[in-house]
Amino acid sequence: MKILSIESTCDETAVAVVEDGRKILSDKICSQADLHALYGGVVPEIASRKHIEAISLLAEQAITEAGITRSQIDAVAVSYAPGLIGAVLVGVNFAKSCALALGVPLIPVHHIRGHMAANYLAYPELEPPFLCLAISGGNSLLADVRGYTDMRILGCTRDDAAGECFDKTARVLGLPYPGGKPIDELSKTGDDSKYVFPQAHIESNPYDMSFSGLKTAVINLVHNSEQKGEPIDRASLAASFTKAVSDALVPRAMRAIDELGYKKLVIAGGVAANSRIRRDFQNAAAEKNIELYIPPLKLCGDNGAMIGAQGYYEYLAGNIAGSDLNAYASMDINGSF
Repeated sequence: MKILSIESTCDETAVAVVEDGRKILSDKICSQADLHALYGGVVPEIASRKHIEAISLLAEQAITEAGITRSQIDAVAVSYAPGLIGAVLVGVNFAKSCALALGVPLIPVHHIRGHMAANYLAYPELEPPFLCLAISGGNSLLADVRGYTDMRILGCTRDDAAGECFDKTARVLGLPYPGGKPIDELSKTGDDSKYVFPQAHIESNPYDMSFSGLKTAVINLVHNSEQKGEPIDRASLAASFTKAVSDALVPRAMRAIDELGYKKLVIAGGVAANSRIRRDFQNAAAEKNIELYIPPLKLCGDNGAMIGAQGYYEYLAGNIAGSDLNAYASMDINGSF
């Protein structure tokens, strides 16, 4: 089954063709990162307009690169939530038009389910059940993945996502947007014990997370040092910040894996590209003899292939949408607002 899949929830227009949920035939991405870097972050209206400009040509390129014709497309999958509402609407409306014109089913895919499914492309042997930690610019959550479309949220962030904190920390350190990669590179030469940052603990749910206090602590430290004329060890601050994020993620995931009794841990989302976080999870998984699945860097960020991978399993589960499919700015992985 060949699925034309579309992703436009933030600042990257992505179209791919995926076969049977496991094989990438093509994966085209048009990034807007350089444009939004001028503003220090994503400007929603600009993102929406750039999606409109790019999406049609990108779809043509994806089909051509896949070596197929339009008549060989069996379904169209699209990320319909969550995300910047204007950006999501572009992808949803384009996908509806494609499905109608081709006379094929339209498959709605939750963006975070797509990130999880990126691992199906990287690891053909991976099957549920497993524990998944999804960490990206807009979302941070732990999920018990019982089946391809059967998931239960164990915990999530109460405020900011881990990825957002990377971007804000990079900005206060004078690093370019997006901040994940610059912080990763800078932190490699720093002392991760030089600065101590707070850790949030949610009494009502040990798996819930909070990153707003960490973000505020970093900003206050930098501003206070500037006001006093004291130098900041930027590399050590980046390393200490990254350690604080990792220390918030790894113990929670390990506690959940023990509670569930699973032997498979899946990491997904853009923050999974961070080398320190990858290394800490690799070490923790080795200690517990847990199978760890982390996608390659090219599949950590937003891409169309991950939507096609999850779209295949949504289709098998009968999750098909009509022409009334809408876009949503917020929605949990089970469809609740």
